[in-house]
Amino acid sequence: MSAIVEARAVRKAFGRTEALRGTSLAVDEGEVVAVTGPSGSGKSTLLLCMAGVLRPEAGEIWYDGRKLHDLSESDRTRLRRREFGLVLQFGQLVPELTAAQNVALPLLLEKHDRAAATTLATGWLERLGALDVAGALPGEMSGGEAQRVAIARALATGPRVIFADEPTGALDTVSGERVLAALLTTARESGATVVLVTHDNRVAASADREVVIRDGSVEPAPVIR
Repeated sequence: MSAIVEARAVRKAFGRTEALRGTSLAVDEGEVVAVTGPSGSGKSTLLLCMAGVLRPEAGEIWYDGRKLHDLSESDRTRLRRREFGLVLQFGQLVPELTAAQNVALPLLLEKHDRAAATTLATGWLERLGALDVAGALPGEMSGGEAQRVAIARALATGPRVIFADEPTGALDTVSGERVLAALLTTARESGATVVLVTHDNRVAASADREVVIRDGSVEPAPVIR
């Protein structure tokens, strides 16, 4: 099995703070990888670099045989819209759109039929337990409701790779288990790859592999004797 997305010796700094220090991570197609580690260790920065949102100062990001950082901003945006599902920590919904409109938005940007996009969006909201807020604006939702809507939006396009930053962080235990099950079941049924950042040991345990980031570097895997 070959890597579909890979970070090679990536360095990224914010001012004088070095978030990633030559970090490397290869994720195989169809694999579910949980990225864990203490707060401030560089987990979210690595995810955003691998998703093409941030440009590293050094190193390379590869996706499906292409260097992501060599693509233009418009090409990276198009790639994220068509092939990536991105779930950020605080939802990042469009405030002027309802939940259903937020979920349908990436489909409409790709010229899908409006009625079909709306039907698909409603179906995903129902699957994730957020149908009751379909007509609500983000400002009218709780943090957990907004997160479920954001996950529905990420899954609606049928992405090849799902990048999720604390996807269950704003949810209670029961809702978190339901949303995680929907996300992972969908990914495994479609063969999608998942890279998720989490502090939750139960979420990490559901992945195929756990990678620990500490001080901007991937910790070596433990040796099993």
